[in-house]
Amino acid sequence: KLQFADLTIDQEKRKVTLKDTVVELTAKEFDLLVLFASHPGRTYSRQELLDIVWGYQFDGYDHTVNSHINRLRNKIEADASEPKYIRTVWGVGYRFVELEELD
Repeated sequence: KLQFADLTIDQEKRKVTLKDTVVELTAKEFDLLVLFASHPGRTYSRQELLDIVWGYQFDGYDHTVNSHINRLRNKIEADASEPKYIRTVWGVGYRFVELEELD
């Protein structure tokens, strides 16, 4: 299990809880969240996320990643416009917050 403040990710059960409430995620949303949470502080470009989560054969667009990140934020963030967990690194991509950064 991965634990970040009130967010718990159970990889074996593919289950995410926020403040003890189960969060329903799609398979790709879950895969993105696990990737981020497994490497706090590491910044991933949109292309890296496409390669890792969708597979190298996926010829997608940056918009695909942005859409999934936005939906994921809406599900796990108290305020998706001021994300606590998944931060935007302008001009580069996204990263998951490090434990020390959480209040």
